[in-house]
Amino acid sequence: MKIFKRILSTMTVAVLIIATLTSCSKSSSSNNDKSTIKFGTEAECPPFEYIVAKGVIGEFDGIDIAIAKQIGDDNNKEVRIENMEFNSLFDKLDKGDIDAAIAGISVTDERKEKVDFSETYYTAKQVMIVKEDSDIAKASDMNGRKIAVVREYTGEEYVKEFGYSYTAFKKGSEALMELINGKCDVVVIDSATADKYVKDNSGLKIVEDDTEFASEEYAIAVKKGNKELLDQINKSIRKMKDNGKIAEISAKYADEADTSDSSSESK
Repeated sequence: MKIFKRILSTMTVAVLIIATLTSCSKSSSSNNDKSTIKFGTEAECPPFEYIVAKGVIGEFDGIDIAIAKQIGDDNNKEVRIENMEFNSLFDKLDKGDIDAAIAGISVTDERKEKVDFSETYYTAKQVMIVKEDSDIAKASDMNGRKIAVVREYTGEEYVKEFGYSYTAFKKGSEALMELINGKCDVVVIDSATADKYVKDNSGLKIVEDDTEFASEEYAIAVKKGNKELLDQINKSIRKMKDNGKIAEISAKYADEADTSDSSSESK
């Protein structure tokens, strides 16, 4: 009887070990689901990414979201969007919490050290948003003024290089409200987002300075060494460039911004 109990006990332990290993195996495979691409973004940067009642993917909409969806379609994969602060995107990539980041991300040498970038898909530049009666006409006019930027955006890097004092905000909308409420004199941000903000808010204008603000390229970021996903993304981007899909998406959201602006004026 004792021998039988020992055998039964041993068999029970073995079964538990096998069950545990099986459970771990399933858990591990679910964390590496290759049928889904999880994109991280910061949905505070129209027309690239923002939140609406019904978007292209769930509540998320914009140029970047439409491009992400097309990448998923081209690779027969489901696309999921995770919203977060911009300055946490690269950390999330490194930890494997997201597969890729798409958020109007400018390609810089410093960022290349942290992530691998796809082929570029959009060209933009930094501009200044000021009130219509502002006398700021060029970048050097910001010296001594109250400047607002978005933390870790390219605009912050430019202002830092100029040697000007500034206040950095987590979101573009927060920096814009600082200007609207008269708490700052100028916001430095990318041109496409500036266009949207100025169309949606009366009393503002855009000031450009091509001598100080160079063009910048947007790309999708993936974890260092994730060549398989990078190749899939690049193949889709090349396809969208060749067949005009990216131009079509960009024009669509530009038109929607114009329509929205006209509608608000008529009310």
